[in-house]
Amino acid sequence: MTASLSTQPPARSTPRAPASGDDRRGFVAKATAVLIGGLLVVFPFLAGLRVFADPLRRQGGRGVFLKITSLDSLADDGTPREFPVIADRRDSWNSYPSEPIGAVYLRRIEGPAKVEAFSVVCPHLGCFVGFIRERDIFRCPCHTSAFALDGAVISGPSPRGMDKLECQVRTEGGRDEVWVKFENFYTGRTEQVAKA
Repeated sequence: MTASLSTQPPARSTPRAPASGDDRRGFVAKATAVLIGGLLVVFPFLAGLRVFADPLRRQGGRGVFLKITSLDSLADDGTPREFPVIADRRDSWNSYPSEPIGAVYLRRIEGPAKVEAFSVVCPHLGCFVGFIRERDIFRCPCHTSAFALDGAVISGPSPRGMDKLECQVRTEGGRDEVWVKFENFYTGRTEQVAKA
């Protein structure tokens, strides 16, 4: 038996025709649709993320002046009196109008129109300080820190005196009103540092 040699040339693959205009237009249309669809998803997502994160990015305002009481409500002899601080409170997502946000001690000093203000929060660990009228001292019930009328430490573990607040007497409608720059401070520190 003899092997026959094929005289036919090897089979060639047929060359591909160049892409037609329809194929290119189809690709551009699909790419454009994907791009527009992506933008339609990304922009609302970013806008929603910004709205959600906005309260987290805001810095709490450092103290603002708030009207506390009239000057007439303070004793002429310098005896401290505790007053609630009422303001519109706002947390990250909610607003609460006219709510107590803290308290202050006010007392007249050096004349009829000069007032001193202290935070009621003990600088040691944050308990509320009371005033003992019989002894003319402030005393913390938690760890027995005692403070003089000017806020200085008399005894106890408090690392600093009572936190002084900036105070103003303003005349409004013919009445003298006491305004206090209300702030909260970090406890357990030797220096008075306002919380942001």
